[in-house]
Amino acid sequence: MRQVFTAEKDGFVGAYYGGPSDSKKAVILMLGDSSTDRMARCGAGWLIANGCHALAMSADKKDYGHHNYPLERFGRAIAFLRSKGIEKFGIAGASTTGMLALVAASYYPEITLTIAMSPSDFVMEGFYRDGKDGAKERPGDQESSVSWEGKPLPYLPYAYRHPEYWQRITEESKAGGNMVASRALFDESERRHPLQEEEKIKVERIHGRIVFIGAEDDVLWDTCRYIRRMEQRLNERPHDCTWQALLYEHGTHFVFPESMLKSMLPIGSGLLVKFMFRAAKEHPKECRETRLDIDRQLQRVLREW
Repeated sequence: MRQVFTAEKDGFVGAYYGGPSDSKKAVILMLGDSSTDRMARCGAGWLIANGCHALAMSADKKDYGHHNYPLERFGRAIAFLRSKGIEKFGIAGASTTGMLALVAASYYPEITLTIAMSPSDFVMEGFYRDGKDGAKERPGDQESSVSWEGKPLPYLPYAYRHPEYWQRITEESKAGGNMVASRALFDESERRHPLQEEEKIKVERIHGRIVFIGAEDDVLWDTCRYIRRMEQRLNERPHDCTWQALLYEHGTHFVFPESMLKSMLPIGSGLLVKFMFRAAKEHPKECRETRLDIDRQLQRVLREW
């Protein structure tokens, strides 16, 4: 029986799915548009099957847009988990929430396991998914994707504004034969605005263990380059964490554990990825092997944690 939380009543949006009665570890999971949708439910089930309590969190009840998301929400979520007798706290996210997982872990030393799938190494500009002028997504108005103590964190600004932002993504997606692609947009954003130190995620502040996961054929952004930059940052700065970078030639933006993806889509999980990304059509076997390896690696990480 899940327990649902709202920002108005509880200070964060989420759903607690429970966990094994003898487990003292929990993972905050951010997948999908909502903390109660199929992606979140199946991701939580996968974590529970691997010995962890699962608390799904999302920006709103049903909204994947991120704009000035208060990092303090993670502190309230951790406090709730502690009230349930949890002693170890982890966090996991994919895509934008892969970035968010890293940022949150850099602010909360209680988090001792961070799993970042297809992350960036910088704070992204805020964006909306409100359908304005028919665009599926648009940038905010000088808004960061995350905030701390009521102030937006410094961010890498997008190269384009509304409506050009979504027009460019649509053009890039069509040209590459993908449902969605924005890698050129992010490359152009860095070309126009070279990344500043204050915009970079301070991964050296993260405690415990970090697992970075990415694929070279990701068409949303160059996540493997971003992960390598975070590795370089860790090598150059004092830190007390350990990390593992799982980088693959093929795997697309959806670098999920295979058994998790199968539970989300019991029929045709591979077909969805092929439908979304041309690389998955051209290299289905390699993409599946990537997801199988991620599955093995993450199950081992959770056992050892």
